[in-house]
Amino acid sequence: MSRTILVTGSNGQLGIEIRKAAGRFSGKQGKSACRYIFTDVNDLPGFETVHLDITDEDAVMAFMRRAGVDAVVNCAAYTDVEKAEGNPETADLLNHIAVAGIAEAARECDAVMIHISTDYVFSGDACAPYSEMDETSPASVYGITKLAGERAVVNSGCRYIIFRTAWLYSANGRNFVKTILKASREKEKLDVVFDQVGSPTYAGDLAALIVKVLEKGMLDRQGIYHFTDEGVCSWYDFAREICWMSGRMCDVRPCHSSEFPSKVRRPHYSVLDKTLVKKTFGVTIPHWRTSLAECLSILGDTRSQKPVTE
Repeated sequence: MSRTILVTGSNGQLGIEIRKAAGRFSGKQGKSACRYIFTDVNDLPGFETVHLDITDEDAVMAFMRRAGVDAVVNCAAYTDVEKAEGNPETADLLNHIAVAGIAEAARECDAVMIHISTDYVFSGDACAPYSEMDETSPASVYGITKLAGERAVVNSGCRYIIFRTAWLYSANGRNFVKTILKASREKEKLDVVFDQVGSPTYAGDLAALIVKVLEKGMLDRQGIYHFTDEGVCSWYDFAREICWMSGRMCDVRPCHSSEFPSKVRRPHYSVLDKTLVKKTFGVTIPHWRTSLAECLSILGDTRSQKPVTE
């Protein structure tokens, strides 16, 4: 029997990659086990699309009941970390209150909720990778509202899978990779912080896992999981690799976070331990350099040289 899947936030980086992953899965397997419904997008050939205000709990509930939704993948979020500090109500509406409404609808419809969260739920003061069992202590409005959203899902009583991720990028939308590519075309030198460390994550890799969970019927594996690409680097290392792989001659120089005053206290160390997600879902995760090369290839910004080695 086909499962009906609602994907919110479908015009974002992850939503677009889920659409691509669903199409590839169907093409390889011959027939998808899922019927996908995407929100907020007008040009998704081959998929059903709807306009749905996720902040309207009644509308979400009514639609999920009418469509017979078996699982909802919530990719919608307020992700502008800087602007969230000055717009806490809007951030809370999208990252917490709307999430609570979707979770309640999932419970009422006996649907599974797959929710996307973030490394910002941690303080970033650790010196070893964070596991799912480690204490959360967000230090920003963004992190606080995302943690509130997590708790709303858990406390709703719905069946859920929460994926925490970090440093997400893709060939679509605004992200660090595209920012560095643009800046390296316009400037001869770039200063990038080296005292913030994490794991870059290609949205296509997370999307592939989510589609695998949906298509393979792994929705019973409830819990919170960490997912990023393999490997660890600083933003400076990441920027340097982007420039190298794309053939940019820009001089990337390391600097301290203090040289870029910000309203946001960003995590200095937000590496996530992926042991549980790999064991539970049998997933092999690529190294961030491998996935970066794939993304740059899609963008048409590559050269033949091998990546810089650590």
